[in-house]
Amino acid sequence: MKSLLFSRFLLLLPWVLIVIIVLDIDSSRAPLPARAPRGGGAGSGEPRSAAARPPPQRRPEAALPTIYAITPTYSRPVQKAELTRLANTFRQVARLHWILVEDAAARSELVTRFVAGAGLPCTHLHVPTPRRYKRPGLPRATEQRNAGLAWLRQRHQHLPPPQPGVLFFADDDNTYSLELFQEMRTTRKVSVWPVGLVGGRRYERPVVENGKVVGWYTGWRADRPFAIDMAGFAVSLQVILSHPKAVFKRRGSQPGMQESDFLKQITTVEELEPKANNCTKVLVWHTRTEKVNLANEPKYHLDTVTIEV
Repeated sequence: MKSLLFSRFLLLLPWVLIVIIVLDIDSSRAPLPARAPRGGGAGSGEPRSAAARPPPQRRPEAALPTIYAITPTYSRPVQKAELTRLANTFRQVARLHWILVEDAAARSELVTRFVAGAGLPCTHLHVPTPRRYKRPGLPRATEQRNAGLAWLRQRHQHLPPPQPGVLFFADDDNTYSLELFQEMRTTRKVSVWPVGLVGGRRYERPVVENGKVVGWYTGWRADRPFAIDMAGFAVSLQVILSHPKAVFKRRGSQPGMQESDFLKQITTVEELEPKANNCTKVLVWHTRTEKVNLANEPKYHLDTVTIEV
């Protein structure tokens, strides 16, 4: 019996030794480093679908349509303060070209110096309003807006299409959210949005149903073809160039009707593009600077230095 067990032990011994040797060799091998997926960090070990997916690319600034802002301005004590506030906003907007038009027979020194130090692309124009149109109750800034339109058409008339761009009218007493410029930049023809602090109400807006403008929430003359403030719309540059005779009219135009008189030359209500979450967000305010109290200002200059305000 003992000899039988001993013979079986000798028979199994070589196989046991072979198994021990193999296990010893495997344990002595150094583990290979984890292979990093393409585009991921070394040793991240994440699947390619998660780690190798590139981050979303921002649209190159050079590919953005240029926004052209036409701003009429006129001499008054708060002019430089108003322009400074507006320039501080515009400097934060990519690819914006400011068309600043003075109501004057010549460029003023104040605005000329201001434009030189504004730090953004700017075209400085001037055209005076005829004295007969300066009476109270008549539309204002007509000549200045038309001068801006004429410059824009002249600049682009010899360039081949398409010429991506967007135009809006930025009065110097308005306040703008930067979000508004993101909204208007995608304008295909004419886009619209609400305006705050206008028409004797907290806001006015186009009424939108199923993505289309169907009416107007306004405090004054809702029967206007386009019951909207000058700060409440933007126009594609292509539309401006394809309608060379579309201007702001003097003859027959009434206060508060300039927007309608202009827009009905280039579009219809059905074609309007609602922005700002279907016209439910206010991104521009028709603010007005308080009338300055200069009751103690001397009639003649008494200070030893001259300071531009």
